[in-house]
Amino acid sequence: MTNNTFSKEDFGNDFIWGISSSALQTEGAISSDGKGESNWDVFVTKPNRIANNDTHFVAADFYNNYKTDIALMKEMGIPNFRLSLSWSRILPNGIGTINQKGLDFYHNVIDCCIANGIEPFVTLYHWDLPQELEKKGGWTNREILQWFEEYTRVCVTAFKDKVRYWIVLNEPMVFTGGGYFLGLHAPGKKGFKHFLPALHHAVLCQAIGYHAIKAIAPQAQVGTTYSCSYITPYSAAAKDKKAAHRIDALLNRLFIEPSLGLGYPTDALSFLKKIKKYEYPDDHELMKVTFDFIGIQNYTREVIAHSYFTPYIKAKIIPADKRKVFYTAMDWEVYPEAIYEMVCKFDAYEGVKKILITENGAAFPDEVIDGTIDDHHRSHFIKSYLEQVLIAKKSCSKLSGYFVWSLTDNFEWAEGLKKRFGLIHIDFTTQKRTIKNSGWWYKKFLEES
Repeated sequence: MTNNTFSKEDFGNDFIWGISSSALQTEGAISSDGKGESNWDVFVTKPNRIANNDTHFVAADFYNNYKTDIALMKEMGIPNFRLSLSWSRILPNGIGTINQKGLDFYHNVIDCCIANGIEPFVTLYHWDLPQELEKKGGWTNREILQWFEEYTRVCVTAFKDKVRYWIVLNEPMVFTGGGYFLGLHAPGKKGFKHFLPALHHAVLCQAIGYHAIKAIAPQAQVGTTYSCSYITPYSAAAKDKKAAHRIDALLNRLFIEPSLGLGYPTDALSFLKKIKKYEYPDDHELMKVTFDFIGIQNYTREVIAHSYFTPYIKAKIIPADKRKVFYTAMDWEVYPEAIYEMVCKFDAYEGVKKILITENGAAFPDEVIDGTIDDHHRSHFIKSYLEQVLIAKKSCSKLSGYFVWSLTDNFEWAEGLKKRFGLIHIDFTTQKRTIKNSGWWYKKFLEES
């Protein structure tokens, strides 16, 4: 046993343990191999978009250090690695000409994983769209259904003999909401005229990606991942409860329910009826898909109050720092019970076969104590959330795995380089790697029983 009240063996021998990363946040935007420009390559060059004007152009330089990073992963005893592919590295223009050097890079990464006894879980799309496609409207252009299918087929054809687990989209609510409604992420567009078509096309691409993978690799395990937050009302007042109901539909129901044949949650969000403008007659059937697994990614809960000043939603999030609770560097409340609640919520859907927690973690400032990277808050976070994961495992039969976010410190989107999630510390000046205390804690947990 570890010092915990539970151990790895309590989860069962077939429970999947791993760690996650994404291409744009770690690789560096190396273009010497023929990579094309992505929407984020353009977005980060605009002033006041990213904290401290940081960029991902070097980031963790995984492109040149993947062997070291995978060796450190092996040293920590991590058996499964969730990574993503950069669409613009493989298809520089988004469609058409294939960049063989880009494919070779990912062959090398996957081969290195396998040689080290690590199973690759490959995400097709983790928010970086080729800029040539963004110029044509990106996710707002229905042609993306064809673009995404072509990209999927190229990737699966290349890696089908090495990759068993595929993830279609990473957190579609975030890249559509953040990129096409709030303008906080690439491409920086705002408003419902962008959000609604982007939302609908992403829902369709979930299913298109699944069927394209299965057509080439029928035995592959195919899923997709959703961000989710446990939603509670600020008070017992009816208006706060109704506001929480609307936010729950927006953050937790919007993408999974159409894929299960339940349609969009218009019961809570009447503005979704405007999607009809972008629907084709067969779309309701086209968007249905029975994934082999669903990934859920939970970090916190959100407390919601009614607001007259927010159009359509009539709700606002009460930030953690205003509620005098313990929170992470992202101003996310540390609320371990949230992950239990979200597992149970997704487990209740009849059409969900299996659930993997494909991201869970926390950003805290790193402290150097006696020459080591002490991040005891992160170790405690992972432990406390895993306690709730175990409770969920015993309650909800579909839960089958857990992945920590993230392998290394990385480019944390609009928050730049200083929000540190990684179990491996990166000095972004020297690219020196150091396993943090949380990494050693995870190693001990995975080894002991």
